[in-house]
Amino acid sequence: LIFEDFFVFQSGLALRRHENAQVKKARVCHVTDEVRAAARAVLPFKLTPGHRDAVAEIVADMQRTWPMQRLLQGDVGAGKTIVAVLAAVVAMENGYQAAFMAPTEILAEQHYRTVMTWLDGTKYRVRLLTGRVTAAQRRDLLPAIARGEIHFVIGTHALVQEHVTFNALSLVIIDEQHRFGVIQRGTLAAKGGNPDVL
Repeated sequence: LIFEDFFVFQSGLALRRHENAQVKKARVCHVTDEVRAAARAVLPFKLTPGHRDAVAEIVADMQRTWPMQRLLQGDVGAGKTIVAVLAAVVAMENGYQAAFMAPTEILAEQHYRTVMTWLDGTKYRVRLLTGRVTAAQRRDLLPAIARGEIHFVIGTHALVQEHVTFNALSLVIIDEQHRFGVIQRGTLAAKGGNPDVL
């Protein structure tokens, strides 16, 4: 009985993987020496073998024609954020946008500050979008996101609001994904034409 349960479960997963492979994403990333150099340039510390393996698997998925659906697990402080940011650099180097959704304003602001220390002085334009952003700031920010002038948007569930549109969203990063509903995660992903989801 246990074998049968596992067999049915694994068969269902295999079928789901096969169905996902039939879906085509709008934006496929390519990795060149320039992209690799850009990623190395933002590194704040030397990656561990685990980091390198995770980045390699994620970037391999980003180069496929079907959308990535990958879960990155690790302890607090293990370096999940730098792995996600390196994936975002690959997307941005390809001329695309990335979105990073966190469950709370405090966490979104913390990620924003961290990412800004790593990407400060680069060509990438990073902005924060939460409920604390004033109406006046939104009037400038939302059109800039829609035109593709903002490359990396970090925020809360404010990212899934109807009036937030992207020009070329290719990577969606969701922190603590279990704290979001399926509809919220799907709404953000729908803004990018089957983007890669981490």
